[in-house]
Amino acid sequence: MARSKMIRHGSRLMALSTVSLGLVAAMAVPAAAADEPTREQLIADCASGEGKCTFNEPKLGKAYLGDFRQVSNSLYNCSTSDATQSMGWSDTVGSTDSAGVSVTAGGNIAGIIDLSVTATYSHTWSSSHTENSSLNMTVKPGEVGWISRAQVMQTVTGTWQTHYDSPKWDHYYWFVPDTVTGPAPNGTDGQSNAVTVKTRKMTTAEKKSCSAESKQGQAFVVKR
Repeated sequence: MARSKMIRHGSRLMALSTVSLGLVAAMAVPAAAADEPTREQLIADCASGEGKCTFNEPKLGKAYLGDFRQVSNSLYNCSTSDATQSMGWSDTVGSTDSAGVSVTAGGNIAGIIDLSVTATYSHTWSSSHTENSSLNMTVKPGEVGWISRAQVMQTVTGTWQTHYDSPKWDHYYWFVPDTVTGPAPNGTDGQSNAVTVKTRKMTTAEKKSCSAESKQGQAFVVKR
């Protein structure tokens, strides 16, 4: 029943717009749950091109700063003085749909959303953003340091309309609502990307490892 409410379907009628048409048919001739496609099947058809899909009435949410995450290797300081080092970092942020599935893994999904957002808001939408640089970091004795970054994020909500040349699951049109979360340009809605150095105390096991001959009195890097 929950899936029936989420996925709407319709039949082809010449005098009606596709959206109105699908809703009318959905109310008039509801398909049995067993005959309905899953959300994943419809999105897969959009991605592969088997279904002629559009992302209707996109609405952009207010931008916000996403969670911080580690974007560099870690610097361990087993010495008795501060360790300062330039550390390179790289971060790639993608987009996920309301089911938590990546929309950047290939297919037509990202391009369809971009086309819809561009037509509605007159600016492009990007499903992925990559940034890299370097930053000097200082780590105190007995601590571990790394670089973290937070990306400005934004949601876009709309409805997938899937059109088939021949009826599939007994209908020409199917509709499924979706919300996609992805990276937004720096400065969107006054939000800015953030990069910072973070540190923590070594664990007991990590402190014990400092006694090894190769690490004693040294600062060393561990790949993330």
